[in-house]
Amino acid sequence: MNTLHNFAFNVYPYLCLAVFFMGSLARFDRDQYTWKSDSSQLLRKAQLRWGSNLFHGGILFLFFGHLFGQLTPHWLYEIFVTASQKQLIAVVAGGIAGGLCFIGLTMLLHRRLFDPRIRLTSHRTDIAILVILWVQLVIGLSTLPTSLHHVKDPQTMLKLAEYLQGIVLMQPNAALVAGVDWHFQAHMLLGMTIFLLFPFSRLVHVWSGFGTLAYLVRPYQMVRARRLNVPAGQTQPRRVG
Repeated sequence: MNTLHNFAFNVYPYLCLAVFFMGSLARFDRDQYTWKSDSSQLLRKAQLRWGSNLFHGGILFLFFGHLFGQLTPHWLYEIFVTASQKQLIAVVAGGIAGGLCFIGLTMLLHRRLFDPRIRLTSHRTDIAILVILWVQLVIGLSTLPTSLHHVKDPQTMLKLAEYLQGIVLMQPNAALVAGVDWHFQAHMLLGMTIFLLFPFSRLVHVWSGFGTLAYLVRPYQMVRARRLNVPAGQTQPRRVG
């Protein structure tokens, strides 16, 4: 069990990250026509609008909340809030965002499974990744009661944060998560697995979403008129050059 635990929390994270980055790069280089979200909006629009907005809003909040909440060193935020206050904020904000995300994801999964037209046009990986995300979200929500209990003693949260920061710093320490509750460990392992599956699913369109931020610093596009022989009294057309 010690060997399996060490592999799961010392080796497996780097295996998942390697596949995540290299697989995404390889897919973008070799299969750009598959780099899309495969929207089914034309088949059933109303439920997609509600489900998609709730899911994407919730998942983005949860992603950045986990990213900055867990990877920010304790000494950096303790001048503003205590560890107990941070734990309480994480439970309340994460619970609200997780609840909204759960509703949206359930609507999207129901739509994929029970609409015959959408089910027919869906790839098996589309359904599989939605099911995995749904299970991951349920496990994450199941940690809230325990996390709320840890508000008075946030040592578990500090251990998990120290472990994840060690992964980033190439100093993994599986012993930090050896004694935490099983659903925290399952939540982390399934989260790593999602990174592993990322390049082989429709999730790759997330890269495009972040890529659009480049438009904020993109220079203005020059538009020039193309001179044509236009009869007097008519407006000369303009085209993008």
